Amino acid sequence: MAKPHSEPLFDLLSYARRGPGRRDRVTSAEIAQVARTVSRTPEVMVKVLARGTNDLGAVRKHLDYIGRNGRVDLETEDGEKLQAGKDLLDDWDLDLDEYRAGSDLSAVERKQSPRLIHKVMFSMPAGTPPVKVLAAVQDFCREEFGLKHRYVMALHTDEPHPHVHVVIKAVSEQGERLHIRKAILRQWRADFAKHLRALGVPANATHRYIRGETTPRKADGIYRASLRGQSTHMRERTETVTRELLEGGLQVEPGKPRMIRARSEIRHAWRTVSDILMRQQQSDLARQIRQFTDRMSPVMTEKEAIAARLLERARWRSAPDRGSLSR
Repeated sequence: MAKPHSEPLFDLLSYARRGPGRRDRVTSAEIAQVARTVSRTPEVMVKVLARGTNDLGAVRKHLDYIGRNGRVDLETEDGEKLQAGKDLLDDWDLDLDEYRAGSDLSAVERKQSPRLIHKVMFSMPAGTPPVKVLAAVQDFCREEFGLKHRYVMALHTDEPHPHVHVVIKAVSEQGERLHIRKAILRQWRADFAKHLRALGVPANATHRYIRGETTPRKADGIYRASLRGQSTHMRERTETVTRELLEGGLQVEPGKPRMIRARSEIRHAWRTVSDILMRQQQSDLARQIRQFTDRMSPVMTEKEAIAARLLERARWRSAPDRGSLSR
């Protein structure tokens, strides 16, 4: 259950329902979020990294990674700055947690030990002041985990988008285990955005489908490798698309009809909100919603997006004035 201080979540599709549960009025908090969304306010990202969370050696490696092997400070929940994670592991008694997990019969049945930690990354687009991203994460963690779960964080500024890695001890000081489910993660995004706005940073937290984005997000490892140009997954996908184009056309992916239906539902919901706002004397915002939905990019699968990029690149290379433009 969401805490009283939590940022409310905007349920766009509730406005498009028939019968019970249908909404017929937009609250002031929702009006503010609608305005941020249609004006394309920068979106926060909160991502849970699942691998290497139930093994003490993997946890130690992750702490070394986020601390850049002593070059970046690790900051604890008390504000203490550490240069290495070894003392932290001893202080958190993770070796004891690992022993208990290994002797847990239910864990044997699951064929996997419970998590010792959770790895969460908070990120904002390039251009956001890193110091404010860090301050917002500090405020969020104090509010969410204070006096309950131990945690440590590190700010990274060596990539265009400033981001903060947070490592949270899975078992609280009261012996309660933290489970991060999808609903909790959505709420964390909203609360992170709220803390950024309190610091004067424009920030929003909405579902990507609400914004008209349809191509699926990649796992963190694939995403980071693609930024470096080292993703074997993306290279294989590009080779597949190239081969299909050369052979006469793309093979339609089975998920495309579902994506089209989802887009239709989103458009209908936005139109309903626009109509309600007109009745609430919010005509300017209602018109912005219409423009926002009209400008949504076409529904595209990942293969179609890759194909569009390849074809655009080919057109650019074959343009007769490309040489003069490049000079």
